[in-house]
Amino acid sequence: MPMIRECIVTTIGAGGVVHIAPLGLIAAEDHWIIAPFRPSTTLENLRQVPYAIANWTDDVRIFAGCLTGRRDWPTCPANDVPVPRLEAALAHAELAVVDVAEDSQRPRFRCRVVSEHNHRLFGGLNRAKAAVVEAAILTSRLHMLPRSKIMSEVDYLKIAIDKTAGPEERQAWDWLMERIAAHHGSD
Repeated sequence: MPMIRECIVTTIGAGGVVHIAPLGLIAAEDHWIIAPFRPSTTLENLRQVPYAIANWTDDVRIFAGCLTGRRDWPTCPANDVPVPRLEAALAHAELAVVDVAEDSQRPRFRCRVVSEHNHRLFGGLNRAKAAVVEAAILTSRLHMLPRSKIMSEVDYLKIAIDKTAGPEERQAWDWLMERIAAHHGSD
C-alpha cells in the first residue's frame, strides 16, 4: 500500500476561481498523485490549469469546513505556480501535473514538486486533530458507507475528542457531527 498524506489541495479553474478541498495525496517516489473522484471541481480545475498546491496544515477546521459548506479560507499567492496557497498552511508544496492516468472513477494526476516552502512551526501531534481528520474522511463518504459503520467509527473517534481536543478541534468536530446528523436525519 502506498503512503497517503492528508492535506488541503488548492486548485484554480480557467476563470480564476480558487477551489479548496481536503484530499489524500498518494506518494509515488519523488511525485505526488492527486486522485479526485468524478465528478469534482478539483478534477475539472486540474484539467483546465494543471497545477495544484498541497497545503500541509494542522488547522482541522479547514478539513471539516470544506465538508460542511465552509470553503472561504484565506489564500495568498504561491511562489512558482499560478495557484494560491492557504494562509493557514504550515508548509506547502507547489505541484505541476506531468501526466494523467484516466480512470472511470478517479483519474490519477501525477505531479512533480516544483518547490516546497515552510511558513510556521508544527506544534506537535494531537489525537483530537487526527480524530477530526478521520471523521472528515467518513463525512466525505456518507453516501458510500452504511450508517452503522459511520456511527461506530464516530463513537470511537469521540474518545480522542473528549480527552484531547482544544477549541478548534471541538468546533471542527461539531461541524462534522451536524453534517452527519443532517445526512442521517433522512434515514
